[in-house]
Amino acid sequence: MARMSLPTPTLQTARLRLRPFNDADADALFALHSSAYVLRYWDAPPWTERARAERFITACRQMAEESTGARLAVDRASDGAFIGWCSLNRWNPDYRSAAMGYCFDDAAWGHGYATEAARAVLHWAFDTLNLNRVQAETDTRNAASARVLEKLGFVREGTLREDCVVNGDVSDSWVYGLLRREWRSGSEGPLK
Repeated sequence: MARMSLPTPTLQTARLRLRPFNDADADALFALHSSAYVLRYWDAPPWTERARAERFITACRQMAEESTGARLAVDRASDGAFIGWCSLNRWNPDYRSAAMGYCFDDAAWGHGYATEAARAVLHWAFDTLNLNRVQAETDTRNAASARVLEKLGFVREGTLREDCVVNGDVSDSWVYGLLRREWRSGSEGPLK
């Protein structure tokens, strides 16, 4: 079966603009991913060289070209500042499923930006791509990320025991799922 195309969209919300990455994002992206504080629950160490940002942007383009997902830069609409990214990857049009991920600068935490950006990506996933399931994972110690997923209507489905190493420590992850029938396309997001 021929693979369907998955062009990276540009999405607008009340406070955010989600868009394809470009080369000009490398410095801000490096600043985000070089922060040990931001990545304290991440399954990879903070970046130490700017070239990692350039490779990340190249990988975003490759993901779009191969139609395996979309990783979107997130800018604050009020001032155009880059505050993070949100992605839909492991897209499988046959199973109508994908995985969601996100990473935001700590200065953007606590303002609802991650929830707002992820909601926009979920609208696209369910309404445009006609997905049936979106999955997400988070380190069990990352209560803030778990809250974001739960606010969006994700259901915790299980624990991946000792599935990764974070900062030298073996760590567990929670697996979350959101099904199409649990999602409502209105601006409020998931059914409660």
